Amino acid sequence: MKRAGLGYGGGENPCITSLADNGTVESLRYYLARRTLLEMLRDRGYDVPESELTRSLSDFRTVFGDKPDLERLRVSASLRSQPSRKVLVIFCGTAEINKQIMFGVLHQTANEEGLQRVILILQSKMNFHAKKMVDQYPIKVETFHIADLLVNVTKHVCQPKLEILTAEEKQKLLKEYKVDNNQLPKMLETDAIARYYGLEKGQVVKSTYSGSLTGSLVTYRCIV
Repeated sequence: MKRAGLGYGGGENPCITSLADNGTVESLRYYLARRTLLEMLRDRGYDVPESELTRSLSDFRTVFGDKPDLERLRVSASLRSQPSRKVLVIFCGTAEINKQIMFGVLHQTANEEGLQRVILILQSKMNFHAKKMVDQYPIKVETFHIADLLVNVTKHVCQPKLEILTAEEKQKLLKEYKVDNNQLPKMLETDAIARYYGLEKGQVVKSTYSGSLTGSLVTYRCIV
């Protein structure tokens, strides 16, 4: 039976089944996670090419294939304000990460000049010995599970506009309201937003909410 508009039996519009994604789930996961990662780096002030941010899924599969090589997915970027300060992002495999595997992963950073931060994208658990190695590494190392990057948390419809205060802006705020860090509302360092922006203890976030009912509302939260 033919139905107008759906393209069954040779109609003008394509069959709805043709809209299904024919690529691998694996490549889709890497595409989404890498896109969020690149957006995160941009929002942290790193220089990320616009072509990388706007790359489509089909273009991603053309470049990296349906089973991407993790080495090719890695990203290196420099701060726009200080080009000598760099971050390196490494995608890890699906095996549980032990001390030996972590040694191999971190060894990849040895020859990176100006490296100030490393971000590891995990797909499995990291055991105690690997975590200890990360904690003792001389360069700041962050870890994200790939599932946490499939969606950009900052793009949620209810997410307020966020600004990270500079040290000078923070001191001005504390002086204006005659308060100290402990008297400001708190945001955990493990909060998804704090992790997205790479915030550390003591930093202050300005959140601006706007809506037809509440108007504009500004709050400040200190990372703890």
